[in-house]
Amino acid sequence: MSSTLRERTLLPPEDPADLVRFARGLVGVEAPARAKLVGPDGSQIDIPEELYGVLRDVVNALSQGMAISIAPHNTMLTTQEAADLLNISRPTLVRLLSDGEIPHTLRGRHRRVLLRDILDYSERTRAERRSALDQMATDAEDDGLYDATADPRPTR
Repeated sequence: MSSTLRERTLLPPEDPADLVRFARGLVGVEAPARAKLVGPDGSQIDIPEELYGVLRDVVNALSQGMAISIAPHNTMLTTQEAADLLNISRPTLVRLLSDGEIPHTLRGRHRRVLLRDILDYSERTRAERRSALDQMATDAEDDGLYDATADPRPTR
């Protein structure tokens, strides 16, 4: 089975009623011992647990009116696509590329970024922020700042 993986975006249906009902039916349902995909002809194939979880997430997102994009990790993105994915401006992304924060390649005069590198950067910065916030909370607790604000003074 040899097929080319390509990026694909699924938009929510115009009438999401069936999808919403389906998503509600999945809420609170534990993954079965082995989920199955049943084709229109009645043929069945077992679905791995990881894929079952992904399908639940897709149904949930689509039922809430969100679009879903599916792309292999080796997808090349333009700087604008990468910036949009990180929710930052393109000039900010270009600075991150120039500073070596995110690997990139040049195609002629145009920078291209691998999706996996954008996702790695996103996860790395998320972990750094989480660590910094944890450290700030620890420092505040050590300095007794939580006790100082337990009973706030009236300001008026």
